[in-house]
Amino acid sequence: MQGQAQREHWGSHLGFILAAAGSAIGLGTLWKFPYVTGENGGGVFVFIYILCTFLIGMPIFIAELMLGRKAQRGAVGTFATLTHNSTVWKGAGWLGVISSFLIMSYYSVLAGWGLNYVFMSLNQFYVGRSAQEISQIFDVLSSSGDITLFWHFLFTALTIAVVYPGVRQGIEFWSKFMTSSLFVLLVGLCAYTITLDGFPAAIKFLFSPDFSNFKPSSALEALGLSFFTLSLGQGIMITYGSYMHRSEDIPRTSFIIGSMIILVSVLAGLMIFPVIFTFGFTPAEGRGLVFKILPLLFGKLPGALLISTLFFTLFVFTALTSSIALVEVVVANFVDLTGWSRHRAVLITGLACFIFGIPSALSGSNTLFANWPVIYGKTFLATVDDLVSVWLLPVAGLMVAIYTGWFLDQGISVEEFEAGTRWKHLWKPWRFFIRWVAPLGIIFIMLQKSGLIDVDKIRF
Repeated sequence: MQGQAQREHWGSHLGFILAAAGSAIGLGTLWKFPYVTGENGGGVFVFIYILCTFLIGMPIFIAELMLGRKAQRGAVGTFATLTHNSTVWKGAGWLGVISSFLIMSYYSVLAGWGLNYVFMSLNQFYVGRSAQEISQIFDVLSSSGDITLFWHFLFTALTIAVVYPGVRQGIEFWSKFMTSSLFVLLVGLCAYTITLDGFPAAIKFLFSPDFSNFKPSSALEALGLSFFTLSLGQGIMITYGSYMHRSEDIPRTSFIIGSMIILVSVLAGLMIFPVIFTFGFTPAEGRGLVFKILPLLFGKLPGALLISTLFFTLFVFTALTSSIALVEVVVANFVDLTGWSRHRAVLITGLACFIFGIPSALSGSNTLFANWPVIYGKTFLATVDDLVSVWLLPVAGLMVAIYTGWFLDQGISVEEFEAGTRWKHLWKPWRFFIRWVAPLGIIFIMLQKSGLIDVDKIRF
């Protein structure tokens, strides 16, 4: 296969780890983890999230890397190669590609808002404004279609500029820089929040178990969050796995990446919650936490210009390390399936993501699909987000787990798991979790999210 012979590989083990960790350390860790943790009571939720990440998310993470490395193809090509072109299993690959495309279309809108807040922070937008005015800026921004569209375009262009040169010179090079910088910025901001009065309360909230606010559905939220923060079901790890050398230790590398993701999630909590507690806010501020509450609080801190600018720069870096992975999934499949050059595939993918993202960018302004919320009960952006998170990602992840656990030839499974690793003894436990625990966990998430069951009302 000519396409396989010419396939590019990661230049170094560290480069792969930082690229894979960067793809997973996205807005899920910096934006979603704090507010979901806040809504679900803190300490107990954090513990279950960590447990779910290692026991359910990690087996699927390992499976996706194994499949990609074995086939040396993108998500669709991987299932086509391993299943003798089975239409059903190729569907799992297509779900990942479609999910990545859809996520990128609105992800760049959220990240574009982050870029806008970097620019506003540099201009000290909070000076001379009341608390209410600072908090309301986001409502004005999200309802300003032209401004949102501009930042959506700019962030998409930034992503394409990184992916365009290729795996080593583009994705790996910039992931090393951005993921390393992300850690430095995060640790620096955490070091600052240690000095705040609300830091002890944040420690207690994050690490002290409090069952008073905990519900059975919170456990499913923790499982869903671990799925989201590991970038599962999106075809990303299958694609990144296809660029791996056979000497790479997949189980050990997956453990390192999973630990990094948990560390960043906890650090994000330690950065954000001390600020919230210092100024008397409640942790359960919801989705508006990053854009509506934090800028208001940053304006009250010493060195507000630096703190605010650094935080939103961190926000953009985390988004960019994920967006380049989302685009790469689509690009790799275009190259595999059509024979296009990489540069052509990158430019067409970027243009398509931008165009399809326009309705999401204009969701708050009612200048396009004005009656969408009336018909569907939510904005276009929220509709696409729910479609992906409630259905496409869980179904894709479920298919990966079922195929790898039940249909992949056991000889191939053992060979790929053990290649390059000293952790050969973990194959049997991994196989148990990928066959039984992961599928059942995903099915419960889908049933809960779709409203078919409500675990909070189940009585034993």
